[in-house]
Amino acid sequence: MTIIGIGTDIIECERVERMVRRHGSHFVDRVFTKREVQYCTDRKSSDQHFAGRWAAKESVLKALGTGWISGIAWTDVEVLNESGGTPRVHLHGGAAQIAQEKQISEIQISISHCKSHAVAFAVALCKTEI
Repeated sequence: MTIIGIGTDIIECERVERMVRRHGSHFVDRVFTKREVQYCTDRKSSDQHFAGRWAAKESVLKALGTGWISGIAWTDVEVLNESGGTPRVHLHGGAAQIAQEKQISEIQISISHCKSHAVAFAVALCKTEI
């Protein structure tokens, strides 16, 4: 596998919690998929999990080399957990198109959070050498 890009992001959990409180479902539905919302709201410290997903989405777009460009929606990057807890990235829409153009076949993600901060690190991989 060849590394195409890497990305990292850190965010204050309180910042995401304030946005959820202030904007409610308008914010949550714009940024997170239904499955991400279900995962986060099922957790004891949902604000930390929402912040972790936020950081993950930011780090994935950095690994793709795009950032938030026109044609990519927040929900184009979806982070779901496997049954054992391992987070997996699922790309949709504009993010999937960019990954395909760059021959990215997989994105590995790591997410950590505590009461105050959430951090994520993403690696975009290609199966063949470019």
